[in-house]
Amino acid sequence: MAIDDILIDGFDRVRQTVHSTLRRATEDQLVHRIDSEANTVAWLVWHLTRVQDDHIAEAFGHEQVWTARGWVERFQLPFNAGETGYGQTAEEVGAVHASAELLGGYLDAVHARTVECLRGIDDDALERVVDDSYDPPVTLAVRLVSVLSDDLQHAGQAAYVLGISRRAGS
Repeated sequence: MAIDDILIDGFDRVRQTVHSTLRRATEDQLVHRIDSEANTVAWLVWHLTRVQDDHIAEAFGHEQVWTARGWVERFQLPFNAGETGYGQTAEEVGAVHASAELLGGYLDAVHARTVECLRGIDDDALERVVDDSYDPPVTLAVRLVSVLSDDLQHAGQAAYVLGISRRAGS
């Protein structure tokens, strides 16, 4: 199996996990909070997709799907267009209200762009430095594994929060 196939399989798993969660969630469950500081399913899915979009766009030198394809306008969130969710307050987390269709549509658009970028990459491409603000500098391989790991964790968290929400009768 080629390295691009392995990476694409990993990102496919993120997409499958998220869609499984979104298919089972009601509008109320998407915004259910375990407590007043907790992340919601909607925020977790939006955030993991924003981080993937942001990091893939930067690593491959293109505009984010968020702005290039009008997703920022469709979501109508009270944040600046560059927001990815990193370090947001509980109030900001609670401001993310979106339907399963909107969240899934944005994820699908970012996933398609990610697959397009990954198709055909090789070992040499993975050694390219994409961020030299760290010591050691971050290569494309490290960035992709980091995004994949973060996305899988947040996808699992979203499924977990949905399960708690359903058990709580939300």
